[in-house]
Amino acid sequence: MLEKIKERAFPFLIALSALSVSASAAFYSISGLSKLFAGAAFAVIVMAASLEVAKLVIASLLYQYRKTLPLFLKGYLSLACLVLILITSMGIYGFLSAAYQETANKEGNSEARIVLIETKRDNVREQLEVYTEEKTSINEAVSELRKGLSNNKVQWRDKETGQIITSTSSRTRKALEKQLDQAIIRQTEINSKVDVLNERIFEYETEIVETRIGDGSTSELGPLKYLSGLTGLPMDKIINYLLLTIIFVFDPLAIALVIAANFAFEKLKKQTKENLYGETVEVKEDLVFKDAIASPISDTEDFFEEKIESEPAVEFDDESQTLVNNNEQIKKLQKEADKMENRPLFKNGYKHIKEKIQKLKDEDNQITY
Repeated sequence: MLEKIKERAFPFLIALSALSVSASAAFYSISGLSKLFAGAAFAVIVMAASLEVAKLVIASLLYQYRKTLPLFLKGYLSLACLVLILITSMGIYGFLSAAYQETANKEGNSEARIVLIETKRDNVREQLEVYTEEKTSINEAVSELRKGLSNNKVQWRDKETGQIITSTSSRTRKALEKQLDQAIIRQTEINSKVDVLNERIFEYETEIVETRIGDGSTSELGPLKYLSGLTGLPMDKIINYLLLTIIFVFDPLAIALVIAANFAFEKLKKQTKENLYGETVEVKEDLVFKDAIASPISDTEDFFEEKIESEPAVEFDDESQTLVNNNEQIKKLQKEADKMENRPLFKNGYKHIKEKIQKLKDEDNQITY
């Protein structure tokens, strides 16, 4: 019981799989072709949808009528089916490549934005380096001025010669104190600018991180980037190989499943055959009918896969022209009758054999010596 359920359910499973793959291929193909010919998108959708339906019908037609279709029509339909497969594959390629290009463009925009932010950050870093050097120089000058004033001696570095000069002049002391005040003011200004520049650099770094995290294309293209780094090939070439692999499997698989579904449903039908008497009967597992329509019932042995020796030719005595093999014929026909007995399927055949046996017996009774 379970085997019969499986046997009957499996063709429907194949058909469902064929429809799902075909519908997916049709959707991707129609979407891809409509994007390719965006100027007449609706017309392209109608055309592509009708071609997709026609392709499935052609595949079923070629299988169902493979023995009766004219050769020319069969050749044309096969060629048309192959061309339609190529058109569908082209549409699928267009759809998937457009999806990849959209993601790649997003990543390109994000990368360009990151490069711009990094450029701004680098400019700020250069300014920071200049202020840092000036801050270091002022800190050294302030330190030297304070050290000289604390020893009741005025020590300063001559700007022209770079030598340290010691003096006890009050006038010079006042001048240096004034320089010290100016240096401290400048030091304060530089410290403020350095803090501002450090804060701007931090903001730029934060913006770069947020841009990378917020861009979903980075995670989407992660595997491709890994393969690109592993193989040394550009991502565009890798995605091209992947798309070609998909389209060479996708639609041909759909057509193969459609043909497989036709084959499976054909197997569900009960096999019938016309017997010797023109009756349509179901083929049983224990009987194998031959293709030819049977002739007279004397060839009943042609019914069976088990070969029964052919009925020997009737031999006549040269002198009396008397039948000599009637008994052998009767025995063989009786064997065939025994096989057909109690089988409703061969009711007429059994009756016909019994009539022939009786006829042969009557002929024996009429022989005169």
